[in-house]
Amino acid sequence: MRKELTIKIAGEAGQGMQTVGFTLCRLFKKCGFYIFANQDYMSRVRGGNNFFQLRISENSVYTLRKHSDIIVALDKASISTHRETLSAEGQMLIDKKKFNIIEENSFLDVPMHDIAKKIGNELFVNSVAYGAIAAMAGIEMNMVIETVKEVFSGKSEDIIESNGAAAKAGYEFIKKEINKENFNIHAKKEKETMLTNGNQAIALAAVRAGCKFYSAYPMTPSTSIMDEISSCSKQFNITVEQAEDEIAAINMAIGASFAGSRSMVATSGGGFCLMVEGVSLSAMTETPLVIVDAQRPGPATGFPTRTEQADLLFLLHAGHGEFAKACFSPGTIEEAFYLTIHAFNLAEKYQIPVFIMTDQHLADSYRNVDILNQDAVKVERFIISKELSKEINGYKRYELNDSGISARALPSWINDVMYADSDEHSEEGHITEDALVRTQMVEKRLHKKMAGLLREIIKPNAFNIEKAGVVLVGFGSTYGVMREICEAYPDKFGFVHFPQVWPFPSESTVKLLEGKNKIVAVENNSTAQLAKLIRLQTGINISSSILKFDGRPFDFDYLFEALNKLA
Repeated sequence: MRKELTIKIAGEAGQGMQTVGFTLCRLFKKCGFYIFANQDYMSRVRGGNNFFQLRISENSVYTLRKHSDIIVALDKASISTHRETLSAEGQMLIDKKKFNIIEENSFLDVPMHDIAKKIGNELFVNSVAYGAIAAMAGIEMNMVIETVKEVFSGKSEDIIESNGAAAKAGYEFIKKEINKENFNIHAKKEKETMLTNGNQAIALAAVRAGCKFYSAYPMTPSTSIMDEISSCSKQFNITVEQAEDEIAAINMAIGASFAGSRSMVATSGGGFCLMVEGVSLSAMTETPLVIVDAQRPGPATGFPTRTEQADLLFLLHAGHGEFAKACFSPGTIEEAFYLTIHAFNLAEKYQIPVFIMTDQHLADSYRNVDILNQDAVKVERFIISKELSKEINGYKRYELNDSGISARALPSWINDVMYADSDEHSEEGHITEDALVRTQMVEKRLHKKMAGLLREIIKPNAFNIEKAGVVLVGFGSTYGVMREICEAYPDKFGFVHFPQVWPFPSESTVKLLEGKNKIVAVENNSTAQLAKLIRLQTGINISSSILKFDGRPFDFDYLFEALNKLA
């Protein structure tokens, strides 16, 4: 009996790999498995070669594997494209008649298209494939049909019945004609979990944090954040605005935040380039703002649908002039949720822009996680109450004090006139070119606020670094692959992961890494940006780096092989 299984569904864009994959995720979750699933898709509506890869296990999983135990090829090109990724005892399901394959005997021949036609339409081929996979994994038929009904619950009865019939036909073909059950795996009793991805976690956290204004221009892989928030905008009274471009998006959000609404924008690197002047405006006017950068490969349009971690140093230096900011780089769905709530609190407390840096891999990868605790991070507001605002006279929006944080009133709640502009200004907000005031304001916006931020810094996550001969370091989505490597080989490897990269946790990093003989940076970029940041902030030199910048994420086998080459 197997303890884990990797499944891949491959074909052209438009053939429904995502539907099959997500339905399988729901099925295996229902059966009590832990799941890690990711899509690999090209930037096109039709054609090309896409796949959905799903890893299921008795134990928690955080990353992909290189080889698949079951591959379903929904088009002919997928056969040659993915054949080398089949595990030693794996099986590839193909429709020999459809693809005119005569001599090949190493594949399982499943007439998926003929079965789909008998149900009523060749379009049901993906549901046939779903049923066939479920049969090979030894899942009970009633669970298979029940999941179809759940996934297609918003559709017509005819669609639900047809997809159920197609799944049943694929299932029965495997059971009767091929009798393949060598992939059966045993699941624990189902526990209550939620199936979600990084972007959904960020969106849900924004809603929980009290975000009331969201603006964005659609840009992969950030767009699903807008979709998720839009889906519940009426329920939670959130204004969602699809702006004409990223410049408008960030300026709208700054305006909404100035008026008192917790606001957020999300984009990718190319869109963030247009937002940079707005970041400086947020800093100068001391207007809180949360900004999500869901990274993808650049420069320019780059690989629109793929992953990279090359915006790290860009984000930390984005904006002209010098001012305080914070930047988080969640490594898991759980961190994406909790750090987003924290980002809203921090942005408002210090009246600064706060970044959440994610990437396509974390944004689009699904895991079933324990139910996220909505109360784990307390939602805090840092504004003068409506009642106290009525008593204000002689209000100074940028009043100088020891903390650098001026009491923040909302323009509609006080009787005094409020002044705000993008020029340097006095305590009252009036434009000035006074040298002393300039010095005081820079100290206020930068040094005093940074001193406060440093007291609230989130320390790096460390695992097994005392025993390990090699310590891996990473940020963002590399958490999962580093964790599994270290769990599999605890006598060899440990890791340090940075969920916060600015202000950089220099003191705790030195304590964790000082004296370590072999430190290896694991990064999805070509210049080892985290390694450079660590050296700049701590003086610690990283021994070597494993860098991947082909647009694809790390998987367990890739990282393990790369580490062996370094040994």
